[in-house]
Amino acid sequence: MTENNRNLPQSDLSDLDAFDHAILRALSTDGRMPVTELARRIGLSKSPTQARLKRLEQEGYITGYAALLNPIRLGLAHVAFVEVRLTDTREAALAAFNAAVRAIPEVEQCHMVAGGFDYLLKVRTHDMPSYRAVMAERISALPYLANTSTYVAMEAVKEETF
Repeated sequence: MTENNRNLPQSDLSDLDAFDHAILRALSTDGRMPVTELARRIGLSKSPTQARLKRLEQEGYITGYAALLNPIRLGLAHVAFVEVRLTDTREAALAAFNAAVRAIPEVEQCHMVAGGFDYLLKVRTHDMPSYRAVMAERISALPYLANTSTYVAMEAVKEETF
């Protein structure tokens, strides 16, 4: 869950009908689609489509619109996944770690996980030397860090956004 929708109540997907799902699918592939085109694609007129879109935004199903950037074209082809184990997992330690990791721009994703480690980070950099610098200067300095294990991605087979 993102920071913006953390406090929203979990929704019952049965609240959504086929038109709502069609709107979400269409916008997930093209968030810049004009409402008239969206209405045509889902089989409704413009006014009910606009009303549904506004409701989906207000209820937190749609949390925003953004441009999807091509990291390869931006020179950010190196992806590493980092398992993180902490020395302390009490709330104060987790909050300190969470705040510190949010401040590292190269960390594209951070997930608290259940299992043999505490967090999984997705780190995107230009190349291996850049990754090593981020690791040495930023990630290794994270509070309550016990140890890490790094896995370098060779190829992205599937990456989707929601």
